[in-house]
Amino acid sequence: MVNALAQVPSEFLFALGSLRKAQCRSELRLDEIPAPARLAPYAVALGAEVFSPTAATRQVPVHGPAAKAFAANQGNTASSEEDDELATGRFILLYDPDGSAVWEGEFRIVTYIRAQMDAEMGNDSMLGSVAWTWLVDALENHAAPYRAAGGTATRILSESFGTLAERPDTIDIELRASWTPASRDVQAHLEAWSDMVCTFAGLPPLPPGVTGLPNRRLN
Repeated sequence: MVNALAQVPSEFLFALGSLRKAQCRSELRLDEIPAPARLAPYAVALGAEVFSPTAATRQVPVHGPAAKAFAANQGNTASSEEDDELATGRFILLYDPDGSAVWEGEFRIVTYIRAQMDAEMGNDSMLGSVAWTWLVDALENHAAPYRAAGGTATRILSESFGTLAERPDTIDIELRASWTPASRDVQAHLEAWSDMVCTFAGLPPLPPGVTGLPNRRLN
């Protein structure tokens, strides 16, 4: 292990250390997952899931399936063994010591978020641009400087037929985005992204001055 770490560039090790300092909301479950091997010489990947708030952390959601989960749980005081998953995502940090003209730097952050929307919001023609705004606002709110950002927002309509015809139609929103952090300190970028995943899940923002509790396992 010591020999392996000795082969890792100090710039990437510093970035990994900054990720470990990130403070994420309690509704977010964050774990390290296998990183893609062909995108860059060095990479780390995190998978995130947002579940419906427990009785201890429950807040009134503003949109999406979180609002329905909250309403359903109001009349049920017993705690559930399995919380409802509201959103999922991936956060990948890439590092190439030689840099990249496309990235405009040595680091690149690649992200993916998917969440189910309620019918009214899912059918809004502006949903894609709103999703992109959530990303930009989250980075700005966390003072996470970046450049060369790009992304694609996709709405996915799922309809059921035959024996599954009674299932209601669902609309999911997917956002695939990437950007180049302005420095090797990427703590604020992970915090901004984690807040964005919670926004996709329909959870309200934390009050000013309140920091979410870390709920993650980074090996």
